[in-house]
Amino acid sequence: MKIRLPLLVMGLIAGQVICTAVFLNSVFSDAWEDVGFDWHQVSAGLAVIALVAAIGFETSYLIGLLRRKANLERSVGMASIALQEVIESHFIEWQLTASEHDVATLMVKGLSIAEIAQLRGSAEGTVKAHLNNIYRKSNTRNRAEVLSTIMDAMLDKPLLPKSL
Repeated sequence: MKIRLPLLVMGLIAGQVICTAVFLNSVFSDAWEDVGFDWHQVSAGLAVIALVAAIGFETSYLIGLLRRKANLERSVGMASIALQEVIESHFIEWQLTASEHDVATLMVKGLSIAEIAQLRGSAEGTVKAHLNNIYRKSNTRNRAEVLSTIMDAMLDKPLLPKSL
């Protein structure tokens, strides 16, 4: 069973809060019983202050990390949509048939000819024929050039808005 890191950190912070409360209770009960000045009580009080500061820092840091994670996930989602739009625009521009579109999509995902044939339930020769049509329509010679054409278009056009 895999424990998620944020939950683990929240559990550790909760444990620190409990320990701080117990420690603080001990400091106050010792101070209540003793009326005089005691270095032990001062050092214990400083330790409580340090624990409270550490809990505050850890909590704010964890919240910041969770916000950053959410922003990154949102950015990746936007980039994925933009990438798909770039790929689709090329497929439309190249006037691919539905079968060629399917084969091209699987090719861009990195599948081999055998894997594409198996997924589509067709012969490898059929997939090769579709690939040759894709290369001809895209004015490329091979898979690498098709991917390069798509990558070039993505690099010319930013995937994410400037506001992020």
